[in-house]
Amino acid sequence: MKKTNISLIIVLVLLISIIIFVGYRLGRSSRVAVQGYVEMTTLRLASKIAGRIDKLFVEEGDSVSKGDTLYIISTPELDAKLLQVEAMLSGAKAIEAKAKAGTRKPIVQSARDMWQKSKVGVSLARQTYARVQRLYEEGVVSAQKRDEAYASLEAARATERAAKSQYLLAVEGASREDKAAAAAQVEQAQSVVEEVERYLSDRVVYAPADGVVATVVANEGEIVGSGYPVVTITENNTAKAIFNIPETLLPQLVCGKHFEAEVPALGKHIGFEVAYISVEAEYATQSATSARGDFDIRTFEVKMTPLSRDVPLRAGMSVIIELQKPDKE
Repeated sequence: MKKTNISLIIVLVLLISIIIFVGYRLGRSSRVAVQGYVEMTTLRLASKIAGRIDKLFVEEGDSVSKGDTLYIISTPELDAKLLQVEAMLSGAKAIEAKAKAGTRKPIVQSARDMWQKSKVGVSLARQTYARVQRLYEEGVVSAQKRDEAYASLEAARATERAAKSQYLLAVEGASREDKAAAAAQVEQAQSVVEEVERYLSDRVVYAPADGVVATVVANEGEIVGSGYPVVTITENNTAKAIFNIPETLLPQLVCGKHFEAEVPALGKHIGFEVAYISVEAEYATQSATSARGDFDIRTFEVKMTPLSRDVPLRAGMSVIIELQKPDKE
C-alpha cells in the first residue's frame, strides 16, 4: 500500500511537470523574438582646405565637448596668399587715395610703382602655377590645388591690368569715374582678403557637438585633402534601436508605444519607445512559394529611442524585443 502511494505521487509529479513544460512551450511558441541593433549619430569632420596636419589634439576614445579643438592644418601657401592679397588691398587703397588727391607727380609715380609691383605679382603667380602644375602632373597635389593656383594667376593678371589702367588714369588726371573705379578696386581687393581669411579660419577644426572620438584616420605630419574626414565622433545621447519588422508583425507597433527590450551586451532589459515607422517597405524577408494563397512578406524599418539617457548603449549592440506571432488562417 505504501509503495502504491509513492508510485502515485511520482506519476502525479511527472504529469504536473509535463503540463507545466507543455504550457511553457505553448506560451513561448506564441511569441517571436525580433532582433535589432543600436545606432548612434556619427559626425565625420573634415576641413574645407587641403594641407598638412600640424597638430592633433585627440585620440580614439577621448570624450570631447562642443567647441573643443580637434586638429589644426598647416597651410603656408594660404599664409603667403594672404600676404599677397593684403598687398593688393594696400595698393588699391593707395590708388584710391591718389585718385582723390589729384594728378600730382608723386601720385603718378605711386601709381606707376603699384603697376610695376602688380607685374611682379603676376610673375610670382605664374611661377607658382607652373610649379603646382608640375606637382599635379606628378600626382602630388589635387586638381583643386592646381585650380586655386590658376585662379591666383588670373587674379594677379587682373590686378596688373587694373593697376596699369589706374596709372594711365593718374597720368591723364582723375575724374569722377576714376574715383569710383578706384573705390571699386579697393572693395574688390577687400573681398579677396576676406575670402582668404575665411579659408584660413578653416585650418582649425572644432567639435560640433559633445561626443566620443570613434576614429582618427590620419596622424600629425600627414597631408590630407579638402573634405577628407580626419576625425569621426559618435555624438552623445543619440542612441536608437533599429529594427526591420515583417509586415505581419507591424500592426503591433505604433509610435509612442513602449517596449521592454533585452540588451545582451548589458545583461539587462531596457525600456524603449517607438519613435518612427517607415512609410515604405525595405525588402522581402519571405517570398511566396505558391501561385495561390501565398504572398511576399515585406519588412519595414522601425526606430525606437531609449526611455532613459543614462543607459551606456554603444553603437552596434544587439537589442531584442518579443512580439506576438500573427494568427494563422
